[in-house]
Formats: sequence, structure tokens, C-alpha cells
Amino acid sequence: MLSYFVILVSIVILASCGSNQAKYPNDTEPTAVAGDTIRIANDSLEYEIIIIEPGFNAWLATQPPRGYFTPAIMDASNDRKVLEYNLRVNAPLNYDPSLYVFRIDYDRDVDYGDEVTFLLFNYFRFFEQRYNQRL
Repeated sequence: MLSYFVILVSIVILASCGSNQAKYPNDTEPTAVAGDTIRIANDSLEYEIIIIEPGFNAWLATQPPRGYFTPAIMDASNDRKVLEYNLRVNAPLNYDPSLYVFRIDYDRDVDYGDEVTFLLFNYFRFFEQRYNQRL
């Protein structure tokens, strides 16, 4: 009698394991951690900046607030650094291609709004500090 009970309990335990369930609900892959991705969109002008960089959000919280740097300073810095960054993207033999992956589509004559300008300015500061690069 005891052996029947042990066999029955074993079958119930094995059947309840649910080993055939999907690893992710609805068969979707896990997404990036919300704290590692920042997306700012200027919907009225149809511009957006997406920063996917581990540690950027925490670093940004320790930096001077919006308004500390004037828009003219941030625009001038962004103009110069975007140009240099894109030159490095186009020269993968001279610069680490794992750092300079995508071109930044930036036009100095377009007003992207304060939020996009602020984040791009601070991303370049973060990038220079984290990867010991000088743009």
C-alpha cells in the first residue's frame, strides 16, 4: 500500500512540474531594463533621442540640472561632438567600432528642443568619461 502511495505522489509531482510551459509569456523575448533606456521624443517636431547605455540614467541623476548650461553652449558642443563622432563612425580602422556603431543624424540648423539637446549634450559627456574618449 505504501509503495502505491509513493508512486501516486511521484506521478502527481512530475505532472505538476509544467515543464512544457513557455519560458516567456506569449513567447516574447525579455526586453531591456527600463533604467538602461531613455527615450525622449519631441512629437510636435517629430524628433526623438533614444539612449540605450547601461549606467547613463544613474550618471545623469548626479549631473547639473537642466538650465545649468545655456542652450548656446549645449548647441555648440553638440555640433562639434556630433561631427567628430560621425567621423569616427566612418573610420572603423582608426577607432574602436564597438564604441562608434551608429551615425547620429543631427542638423545644426534644426531646433530639436531643450530636452533632446540636453540629453545629447550629457550623453557625450557620459561617453567621454566612461570610455576615456575625447571628442
